[in-house]
Amino acid sequence: MIEAIEYDPNRSARIARLKDEAGKWHYMIAALDMRVGQKISVGEEIAVETGNRLPLKNIPTGTTIYAIELQPGRGAQLVRSAGNGAQLLSKEGEWAQVKLPSGEVRMLNVECMAHIGNVGNIQHQNIKLGKAGRNRRKGKRPTVRGVVMNAVDHPHGGGDGGRHRMAKAPRTPWAKRRLVTKLGAVAARPMPLLLKAVISKRGKVKYEPFTKKRSLH
Repeated sequence: MIEAIEYDPNRSARIARLKDEAGKWHYMIAALDMRVGQKISVGEEIAVETGNRLPLKNIPTGTTIYAIELQPGRGAQLVRSAGNGAQLLSKEGEWAQVKLPSGEVRMLNVECMAHIGNVGNIQHQNIKLGKAGRNRRKGKRPTVRGVVMNAVDHPHGGGDGGRHRMAKAPRTPWAKRRLVTKLGAVAARPMPLLLKAVISKRGKVKYEPFTKKRSLH
């Protein structure tokens, strides 16, 4: 039974404090519309009601679920932040298809457990900090862009204050290239120009760029 809905500073969702039949306390991520005094059940042959936890094989397709296991017995790892919910699309054999809040569809084992419903605290996304001080109290310090620094302080710094950009790739304060992977660097190289030899009637040889002729078929 749910004894209380509590605030947790380590997550965006609220948590529910439960007391089992043995008198032990447990915490779970609170679902939308969850209330104090509500009974929560865990198992296979239980009702499909908000807050109850079942294996995917016992949940009807189309049901909204949250706090989903990636592997049986590992505990909830997917869909745990405020206002989120996934949808169970289909089940076939040992696998179930689940559509995550991002739109990604993942294949999960049907033995994986999940709670029924949506994560609560749905208004979390509408919070406005309002002032810089709230972020400072979270331990976040101001971030200064490199382009507004002097040249001595950052590779992006300096210049005459105009709107022109740098002629080189973005770099870290320690002059290491940023946002460029090995694959991207290879892809950015210009392709070698293919030339073909053309011999004129007078025997002179000249080279022209090789282009494929398009087929009319």
